Amino acid sequence: MLVELKWDKSADAAIRQVKKNCYPEGLEEYKKNMLLVGINYDKKTRKHVCKIEKA
Repeated sequence: MLVELKWDKSADAAIRQVKKNCYPEGLEEYKKNMLLVGINYDKKTRKHVCKIEKA
């Protein structure tokens, strides 16, 4: 599982960053079972949003 945290962005932006920076390539042996997790915290609403997708 790869987790990217964001502050006042979006969970989608976190997932895009993981893909753009090729983080999963360093974990090639786990690629078949890897999850990408993007979590954003919005300081105005004080809520978290999470997005999970298969690599």
